Amino acid sequence: MTLDHSSQKKTPFYDIHLSKKAKIVDFIGWAMPVQYSGIIEEVNYTRQKATIFDVSHMGEILVEGEGAEKFLQRVLSNDITKIGLSKAQYTLLCNYDGGVIDDLLVYKLADNKFWLVVNASNKDKDFEWLVKEKNEKEVEIKDESDLYGQIALQGPSAKNILKELLKDKGVGRELLDDLGYFEFIGAELFRSNSKVIISRTGYTGEDGFEIYMPWEEGVEAWIKLEKLGEKYDLKPAGLGARDVLRLEASLPLYGHELSEEFSPLEAGLTPFVRLNTSFIGKEALEKQKEEGLNRKLIGFVMDGRRVPRQGYELCLDDNKVGEVTSGSFSPTLEKPIGMGYVTSEVALVGGEIEVKIRKSHEKAKIVKTPFYRRG
Repeated sequence: MTLDHSSQKKTPFYDIHLSKKAKIVDFIGWAMPVQYSGIIEEVNYTRQKATIFDVSHMGEILVEGEGAEKFLQRVLSNDITKIGLSKAQYTLLCNYDGGVIDDLLVYKLADNKFWLVVNASNKDKDFEWLVKEKNEKEVEIKDESDLYGQIALQGPSAKNILKELLKDKGVGRELLDDLGYFEFIGAELFRSNSKVIISRTGYTGEDGFEIYMPWEEGVEAWIKLEKLGEKYDLKPAGLGARDVLRLEASLPLYGHELSEEFSPLEAGLTPFVRLNTSFIGKEALEKQKEEGLNRKLIGFVMDGRRVPRQGYELCLDDNKVGEVTSGSFSPTLEKPIGMGYVTSEVALVGGEIEVKIRKSHEKAKIVKTPFYRRG
């Protein structure tokens, strides 16, 4: 049966996904590949070799002008003055109650020019919030999401594949050796006078890169990377594998571990909340810190084969103490894993809890996260 995707938004790579017989699903209005050869195989390929992901549905918002840094310091939880040129920073956009509107990356393109890469599901909400909160003069905010395609190249072989591309285009391969985590470079890789941004970032727990290119250069970029990656066994991977990989790495996902109902302190994101700066939501978070947290995000593993899912109850002695926010079978650990919020007194590493799956209570153990850390 041929599925009708005519009403959905499509990335530059949609026809490529179809040609590879990817399973296409609706993801917040986008027709996106959820898997190609199978989620477990794609996870293993990412951990052992390299995979290429289409993440063009992510949003890009440009903030520039003389007051840009001051404005972003006021609306974002991290200290943006600590970012150097050509570096990126993970940060949070909070509401006045300290809840998370979105989590995002900020790229410093120039002294007064920043690029926010935001979750696709929150892009419009983020943009409207930023425009509403803009008090500073000489700040311009543009939604550039329709201008760029984005590829994530992740896995142990990712750097070698990208080096092949740089060599092919006459760009110094050593640039990648010198590129630190959360740093980026710009290079003309496909067309003259058209720069592509390569950042050493990702959402899988592996070494890897995220590559932003003009929308119209996307297909050219994908085909070139796949060709160069053949000798490294590069495979495409979908959103299903991406979700399992990020869970194994204990990276939060908006709509699961993050929402306006949860604070970044409850989510364990304290390192990205600079209470020594002044930002929207600070007062609420300071109060929460002083009074103590009522709930915390934990990670847990299970012994059996039954898989925890979002919304399942977490219990202790048959009493509900929290809820699962994410769960899956982990191909890397070969056991079911999950994350969820529980009351603070229960949130102790080594503690035993239960996951209520239908009418049974399955044993689980609270563990230190991340579940997986690359060696």
